[in-house]
Amino acid sequence: MGRRVPPPQYEHITDGVRIRVRPKFMHDESEPARARFMWSYTVDVENESEQTWTIIRRHWRIVDAEGRRQEVEGEGVIGQTPTLGPGERFSYTSGAPLAAPSGIMGGTYDLKGDDGRVLIATIPMFSLDSPYETSLPC
Repeated sequence: MGRRVPPPQYEHITDGVRIRVRPKFMHDESEPARARFMWSYTVDVENESEQTWTIIRRHWRIVDAEGRRQEVEGEGVIGQTPTLGPGERFSYTSGAPLAAPSGIMGGTYDLKGDDGRVLIATIPMFSLDSPYETSLPC
């Protein structure tokens, strides 16, 4: 029996705020014959700074293998505006549907410090890969 390979992990640190993303293709939620491909992604936001931060906004950029672009913006994350003190972490899982078998995704979080400063933290670009991806001819 083969060893399970953990999903890839992507990470970026902006001014002591570490953002880690782990995407996973969702076989059971996808319908390739209908051009519906679904991924989940888990995000960990870890505050390694001395400042207390509140996630006040998100901005995602998504591009599928066909070049279709989506922008998703809104307040907080998953209906919350979590506050992270020094050393604290917040994790959540969400989903991304595409009409193509692969794509990329990334963006930013706006965080407000307890001193009033706003930090724009990078969410690293990450790959949305599926087993239905086809290679281009050489």
